[in-house]
Amino acid sequence: MGRLVYINSKFVREDEAYISIFDRGFLFSDAIYEVTAVIDKKLVSWAEHLVRLRYSLKELNIKFSYTDDELLSIHKKLIEQNNVNEGLVYLQISRGKAERDFAFPYPEVEPTIVLFTQKKDIINNQKVKSGAKVISSSDLRWGRADIKTVQLLYASMMKQKALDLGKDDVWFVNNKLITEGSSNNTFILSKNGTLITRSLSPKILSGITRKSILQYAKSAKFIIKEKPFTVEDTINAKEAFSCSSTTFIMPVIEIDNSKIGNGIPGEHTLKLRQLYIKNIRKELI
Repeated sequence: MGRLVYINSKFVREDEAYISIFDRGFLFSDAIYEVTAVIDKKLVSWAEHLVRLRYSLKELNIKFSYTDDELLSIHKKLIEQNNVNEGLVYLQISRGKAERDFAFPYPEVEPTIVLFTQKKDIINNQKVKSGAKVISSSDLRWGRADIKTVQLLYASMMKQKALDLGKDDVWFVNNKLITEGSSNNTFILSKNGTLITRSLSPKILSGITRKSILQYAKSAKFIIKEKPFTVEDTINAKEAFSCSSTTFIMPVIEIDNSKIGNGIPGEHTLKLRQLYIKNIRKELI
């Protein structure tokens, strides 16, 4: 029978879920999305995901009438019906169905909303033990990375390039400065113990995990600087890691075939990951 999914006000089995070939998300990537982690059948950082969702909708001027409570109820039902103890809920909202035209449809059409779940081992992700190896690549994505749109092809292409080279991910570079990873924000810990991550701008996504890490790191007395850094800075760092909603904190041990630190997951990175997990468990919904 497959998973229960949600599409346009209906819960249906995945093999019964269809959208129109004229949907603008399909034709133009005219859609936004959110991915919320699930731990112990509960949602991680739910309120923050709602804030970012509303921001993306506003920036693309997509009308959306669902209330926060309605969205939460849909998420909860999918988690329960699909028995997701650990994993994620994917939510996508497109501008809707309209005759193909570069101009937005007028009058406005009803948006298309889709949700589904995926089971995933997040807490005990085996890659955390070995650490990730990344390559760097020019950041040729569109200039509004702060909007969480489904325009992900370039990131997908570069992620696949990394995998083809026997690596795990890609970190993008603009004007010699690292912006972010294929689907994550990036951090380094300098040799003097300073935790460094790029400051927010349209060049990067306002990561929810990133925000939490900065909060918890500050409470743990880390010295923090939000500023750009280079591939060379990363190679010379004591530790490095990426973060996202579905990996939490992922140690990075190599970039462009150059070892970072001792070439193993960093001590402070792993402690920060445990601190993050400990704190989010207190705020699950």
